[in-house]
This record gives sequence, structure tokens and C-alpha cells, in this order.
Amino acid sequence: MNKFLLATAAMAAAVAAFGATAEAADLGARPYYKQPAPVYAAPLYNWTGFYLGGHLGGVFADNNTFNGLALSDSSARFMGGVQAGYDWQLSPMWVIGLEGQYSWVGGHQLNAIFPGGYVYNNNQRGIASVTGRVGYTWGPGLIYVKGGYAYSDNNEKVTLGGVAIPFALSDSHQNGWTVGAGAEYMFAPNWSAKVEYQYYDFGDSRFTGPAALVPFGSFHNDEHTVKAGINYRFNFANPMAARY
Repeated sequence: MNKFLLATAAMAAAVAAFGATAEAADLGARPYYKQPAPVYAAPLYNWTGFYLGGHLGGVFADNNTFNGLALSDSSARFMGGVQAGYDWQLSPMWVIGLEGQYSWVGGHQLNAIFPGGYVYNNNQRGIASVTGRVGYTWGPGLIYVKGGYAYSDNNEKVTLGGVAIPFALSDSHQNGWTVGAGAEYMFAPNWSAKVEYQYYDFGDSRFTGPAALVPFGSFHNDEHTVKAGINYRFNFANPMAARY
């Protein structure tokens, strides 16, 4: 009887041990889940790329004279035009670029009435520039300075008694230089708005003919402009994201 009991207990222990082993085998090893690497999010605002836009504003001329002989000038005139350029975002903070723009100028009639009945008229139809610019950016915002070549689209004449006569100037005062500063803001994908001040200087010019106008010396031609504009930016790729 004792042998029977011992045999039964040994069998029960073996069954229990087998069951525990089978249960552990069924559970298997706990699976290992690898955490995905953090996904790099490309910068939301990218200034690199071509852009095309338009602007509106005003032109303000200084009070220039021929040796004390005042020139009549509508000193505040309307302007509107187009601009195009390319920007490179060198780092998260710095942007450089190149821009060309042309502005049509309305209602500009620069006149000088000389003794003897001579009348000089300069109708400035537009001003243009090709400039480089350097800017500091913080995401959607950009402040910048610019400078470069300036061009004045002039239509000039001298009349005597209402009849046009030949004349000559020492300088065409069509070519000059310009500097400016502004701020730009990206308000939507591919769209930015800007405000800008720009100064244009076309130098001094004097009459070399007819002889009656030579003694009156020279006049200085410069313009101050303030404008607001909007640009569409063709950001075909994000070069900053390519570094990651």
C-alpha cells in the first residue's frame, strides 16, 4: 500500500511539472518591439527659391535746383511695378539674394523755366534696379538690406517759345545706384508680403548746350521710395531638409 501511495504521488508530481513546463512553452518569449526613430520634420519656412511679385507705393523727390533756379516738381507720385529674384537660405538664420525690379511712375513732370523763355521738362516714366540683398530670418520673418544698380527711364526735352530745340547734358542721369531696407513675412505656403524703403541716386547733370543754359550749373536727380508688395515663391525643393 505504501508503495502504491508513493508511486501515485510521484506520478502526480511528474504531471504537475510537465503541465507547468508546457504552459511556460505556450507563453513563449515576450516579443520585443523596436521604437521607431524620430521622424525629422523639414523646416516649415524655407526662403530658398525663385520668386515673382508686384508692388505699389510712392516716390518722393528732393528739392533740386539749377544754381538756385528752382525746379517745379510733383514731389509725391504714385508708383507700381513688378519684381523677380532668387534667394538662398544659407543657414536657419541668414538669407542672401538677387532681385530685379521695375516701377512705373505716374504724374512726374520736372520743369525748369529759364530766363529768355527756355523751358526744360523731364518726364520720368519709370525707375528700375538690380540689387543684391542680405537678410536675417526667424522662421516666417525676414529683415534685409539691399543695394546695387539703378536706372531711370527719362523722356526729356527743351523748348523755346513752345518749340522743341536740340540740347545736350553732361550726363544722361539715367544710370545710378540704390540702397534700401525692408521686412518680409511668409503668411501662407509659397506666399510672402513685404514693405520696403529704397533710395535711388542718379547723380548730377548740367547743360552743355544750348549756350544760354550752360551758366545755370547742374542739378541733382535722386528719389526716395516707399512700397508694399507681395511675392509668390517657387520653392521646388527644401535643401535644408536634405542635410538630414
